[in-house]
Amino acid sequence: MKQILITGANRGIGLELVRQCLAADWQVIACCREPGQAGELQSLQCEQLEIVRLDVSDPSQVAALGGQMQDRTLDVLVNNAGVMGGEHQTLFDLDFDAWEETFRVNTLAPVRMIATLVPALERASLPRILTISSQMGAMSRDSKGAYIYRTSKAAVNKAMQLVANELAERGIIACPVHPGWVKTDMGGPHADIDVTASASGILALIDRLKPEDSGEFFNWNGTPHPW
Repeated sequence: MKQILITGANRGIGLELVRQCLAADWQVIACCREPGQAGELQSLQCEQLEIVRLDVSDPSQVAALGGQMQDRTLDVLVNNAGVMGGEHQTLFDLDFDAWEETFRVNTLAPVRMIATLVPALERASLPRILTISSQMGAMSRDSKGAYIYRTSKAAVNKAMQLVANELAERGIIACPVHPGWVKTDMGGPHADIDVTASASGILALIDRLKPEDSGEFFNWNGTPHPW
């Protein structure tokens, strides 16, 4: 049975990924900051689901997770946990404290997770890492505002490209993916697609990733996204 670890699994895309992976008979490690408050996630409890308390921005908690995974095999890591960065995101109204915190969650945490879980990933026959990014971090998009969120995603895109290059010799595939503009708490009710479509597209992409795809930036539907 394939094993997948998903961060930010208590809501939105993360929660839907858990649902669809369980339906596909995956063993799922679902991570979130407060499992006791994750009612919808708890309602999915079954033998295939392991719910883990994890604040991805806390190095000690990530290290503890690494200890729990030291003798296990991980086929797929999905770095999904993320934050928007608050309301003050224009040049003359920037919350610099929120900017630092957003980088800790959106940029540093995925890299820390990967470095910690490489041993578990190396035990898999085709290990894959997907980091949920955003087209808002693409250099090809000419836009204004959302300084905090956009820069955190632009940075994690580059970090994933570097990760892919470094882990290629270990046979580990790593890619950032734009999940679409999704109807979630973050995306809002007027977004283009729902979580079901986004999650199913992401899982289809995971299934067809090959080593030569590593380091590419993809859309949720598997098409390449301009950097």
